[in-house]
Amino acid sequence: MVIDLDRRNPIVRVNRGLVYLARKDSEKAIADFSDAIRIDPYHAAVYELRGCVYGGLGEYDKAIADFTEVIRIKPDHAKAHFNRATAYEELGDADKAAADFAKAKELGYEPEDE
Repeated sequence: MVIDLDRRNPIVRVNRGLVYLARKDSEKAIADFSDAIRIDPYHAAVYELRGCVYGGLGEYDKAIADFTEVIRIKPDHAKAHFNRATAYEELGDADKAAADFAKAKELGYEPEDE
């Protein structure tokens, strides 16, 4: 299997995680995204993907942790601020949500961009 042949390549894990995600298998997608992060802990896009999956599952604390990591790696990542704001909003933390929504807007992100 390709995964066995290339254990140190995070992109292999990310791509398989995306396949699992397309098949609506969130748990396996999270596992592959987590493996990719272990291999390359500075790959912001993988934290973003996993954060979105956690958010979709209602695991907002985990989503916030992942979006926070994206922001640590790429402070100007507007969509990560927006996604984190949405998770804070779901948890009822209006102040943190408002701050992140404002930062996302300041960085040029508008939800209509989707």
